[in-house]
Amino acid sequence: MSYMSAGVEYGLHCLLYLVREGDTSGEAGVRDLAELQGVPGEFLAKLFTKLAKAGLVSATEGIKGGFRLARPADQITVHDVVVAIDGDKSLFNCREIRGRCALFDDNPPGWATEGTCSIHAVMLAAERAMRAELKCHTLSSLAHQVEKKLPAEYGEQIIQWLSDRTDGRRGNGKA
Repeated sequence: MSYMSAGVEYGLHCLLYLVREGDTSGEAGVRDLAELQGVPGEFLAKLFTKLAKAGLVSATEGIKGGFRLARPADQITVHDVVVAIDGDKSLFNCREIRGRCALFDDNPPGWATEGTCSIHAVMLAAERAMRAELKCHTLSSLAHQVEKKLPAEYGEQIIQWLSDRTDGRRGNGKA
C-alpha cells in the first residue's frame, strides 16, 4: 500500500502545466489537462476541487474558464499538494500490539506498554523526515527540474495546445 495516492501524482503533473516564468500562472481547464495527460477527467475535477479548497489554485468561470495557480509557484510546496489531495494523514498507525502478548493474559504489565512504542518512534521520525523533504520542494523547483530534460520547443507546444483548446471552446474555429 502506498502512502500517497495516484491523485498526488496526477495533481502535481497538472500543476506543473500551470507554472510559468516569473510570478505569472498559466491557465487551463480540467478536461484539457486530463486529455493532455491521459488521466480520468472526473477524477481530476475532484482533485482540482480539493486543490482550490486548499487555496493552491483558483477557478475562472465561463466558457474559457479553467484553473490557475492561486499563488506563485515558488510558494506552493509538494507537501502542500500532498496534504490538499490526500489529507494530513499519518504514515503509520500504531496498533499498540506490544500489550497483547499471550503471556500477559489480557493484563499487560506497565513496562510492556509505558512510553512511546519503539517501532512507532522510528515511524514518526521517518514521517517527520519525509514531510521536511516534501516541504523543501516547490512547484517552481520541480518545473525547473522538468524543464532541464525537455526540448525548448516542448513548453511552447504545450502552451499553444492549451490555448488552441481554450480558443476552440470560445468558437474561434481552433481545436
